Amino acid sequence: MATLFEMSCKPVDGVLSPDAIIEGAQGQDVLVTSITDPIDAALIARLPPTVKLIAQFGNGYDNIDIDAAYAAGLTVTNTPSVLTEDTADMAVMLMLSLPRRLVEGAEVLPATGEWPGWSPTWMLGRRLRGKALGIVGMGRIGTAVATRAKNFGLAIHYFSRHRRPPQVEEALGATFWDSLDDMVGAVDIVSLHTPLTRTTHHILNAERLARMRRDAWVVNVSRSELVDEAALIAGIESGHLSGAALDVFENRAGVDPRLLQLARDHKVVLTAHMASATLEARLEMGETVIVNIRAFVDGAHPPHRVLPESRSKLARG
Repeated sequence: MATLFEMSCKPVDGVLSPDAIIEGAQGQDVLVTSITDPIDAALIARLPPTVKLIAQFGNGYDNIDIDAAYAAGLTVTNTPSVLTEDTADMAVMLMLSLPRRLVEGAEVLPATGEWPGWSPTWMLGRRLRGKALGIVGMGRIGTAVATRAKNFGLAIHYFSRHRRPPQVEEALGATFWDSLDDMVGAVDIVSLHTPLTRTTHHILNAERLARMRRDAWVVNVSRSELVDEAALIAGIESGHLSGAALDVFENRAGVDPRLLQLARDHKVVLTAHMASATLEARLEMGETVIVNIRAFVDGAHPPHRVLPESRSKLARG
């Protein structure tokens, strides 16, 4: 960026206050943000008139009020696609960690310094092959997860806004469900890969969690708001669900103590929003931000523009 543009940036990682963001945006044409920057309607109203583009460093953009930005005449971009492979890898790693008790087993030797020795019932987990995986959202990441999971012998089921072409379903051996309520009751693992929108908020709510098979698992590397976290915790505590693997969770006021206790009890695996945390992904995210900015300042349409939901539907329509 410094090679191509005149720029300024915060000196270290960390969350800036709204006032600090406004101060840093003075005289700038582009504001580069990340998921931790709260770009709400109030902040957008305070942005200096020079700012015309908000270039998000990341695939998710829940932190930006897209409707307010659009109404203010601002262009918003993000960095999709570059996170697909890393996020899919993480989802499958978490699927493996749950039934095979990977985290629990990895803690034994460091905690005691001794191995209790092999026995027929030592650290018994569950076999992954033959289980049914239900994918919610069969976009780029969902499809990449399905491809990997098929190689582990999982039966692929999916619910998505749009059904995939027959050749894709055939290659994956995937079964499409037009009812999410029905699908969650027919699979052993539910993995979430849908964007957060008004219609997907708590898409895995208390009622759907109750419909899931007894001893089923939930995997979420997408957005915490897709799951009713309190209902998920209750389902695991009651024994209805075997557990969950979460790379995202509601943590505005700190991680729920009940969730932390479930992790200590090895009912839940928690990772700290690591799905996209590879050097390669971060470099590609930065390069994509630059591509979006370059296109915008050259008067072209940025390749990764984000529109309000209503406008997106019209554009697709």
